[in-house]
Amino acid sequence: MKLIRGAAAAAEYLGTSLSPESSAVENAFPVLANTYYLNLVDRADPATDPIWKQCMPDPAELADESSSFDPQEEERHMVTPRLVRRYRDRALLLANGTCAIRCRFCFRKRTWKSGSELKDITEDELREACSYLDGHPEIHEVLVSGGDPLMLPLPKLRLIMEHLGALKNIEVVRIASRLPVVLPQAVTPQHVELLSAHPSLWLMTHFNHPREVTPEAIECCRRFIRSGIPVLNQTVLLRGVNDSAAVLEELFRRLIAVKIKPHYLFHVDPVRGVRHFATGIERGLDILRYFRENLSSLAVPSFAIDLPEGGGKVNLQPDYTCGEKFYSIDGKEQIEYQDR
Repeated sequence: MKLIRGAAAAAEYLGTSLSPESSAVENAFPVLANTYYLNLVDRADPATDPIWKQCMPDPAELADESSSFDPQEEERHMVTPRLVRRYRDRALLLANGTCAIRCRFCFRKRTWKSGSELKDITEDELREACSYLDGHPEIHEVLVSGGDPLMLPLPKLRLIMEHLGALKNIEVVRIASRLPVVLPQAVTPQHVELLSAHPSLWLMTHFNHPREVTPEAIECCRRFIRSGIPVLNQTVLLRGVNDSAAVLEELFRRLIAVKIKPHYLFHVDPVRGVRHFATGIERGLDILRYFRENLSSLAVPSFAIDLPEGGGKVNLQPDYTCGEKFYSIDGKEQIEYQDR
């Protein structure tokens, strides 16, 4: 498996063509894919394929010129050059900017631009972040994200884990990685061994579509689970990719079957270059209504939206209305609940 840079090279690999506007999109938002992930594309109809849409350019990325590149205001909430704090008890450590693919729905698209690329965290930046964490004992949890932290050189990842592990107030560390989904072969036994040495570590994966739950991805996640690392999944609700109750039901059933807990279903953030993926909140609520009668609570994630200006995540629930139809079971009066 190898990385493929550029939309033309990716299209050539798949034996298909690109729209004339693709080069303009790519000038603003570069294309990076890999042969493993591209092999999941339906070559008979790539333009409408959910895998294609997640990694290949779309002219709609340039249609929005008014939205913010950073609606969550991560840069405003940076307390050190690599540490973002939006909550009292937890913080976000940006470890790098390298990924195995460039997801077109990425809410950190601002870091793709020339001159804004996020480099690997330096030892000085790591020490400064940990000094801040050490000085704020009310912070108990750190999410390590990027980029993709599992794309870091192993010595750099080990250094991060050693520094965080030395902080007495940090009780939980989460590693956010899409690598098990988009290039599971790149996750080595050394990754698992390194991370499993930290008893309070959780892995956050990012499956968006059932077709991504391949035997290779499953085995990658199973190695973490067998080593004692719990695995949670975050899915983004994406128009034209997975905005269907049936598609998400299949995805979440496949995940819990291999002990991956669906944790969050996110509405798309209003990020410039991303908003064409937005479905509207009501679509997500409709899907939750369907899940109520058709999917075990074990498989149902929280549906959440990130408030603008760094307001944080808010869980959303549909309005379930109680009907007026009564019936009897074993002589006891029951209420039949009917969704509005």
